[in-house]
Amino acid sequence: MNKHLMYLNQLKTGQNAIIKQLVCEGNTRRRMMDLGLIPDTKIEALQKSPSGDPTAYYIRGAVIALRSEEASKIIIKARD
Repeated sequence: MNKHLMYLNQLKTGQNAIIKQLVCEGNTRRRMMDLGLIPDTKIEALQKSPSGDPTAYYIRGAVIALRSEEASKIIIKARD
């Protein structure tokens, strides 16, 4: 993978990124797209739950929670 790209579950709390690609299929892909997780969309990691999974993300004016397993299927480009 490109050195500038990483998976969403690797994004640290408080960091922003741009979604580049979904690497899943079927119902999982459809659900993520319905949540607004589409390429070239800005996303921010807000906070992790006390147990560490899931993580809350801010996207398109809404806060959504994704488990690490789901977030590992989203390729992002981190922003400074």
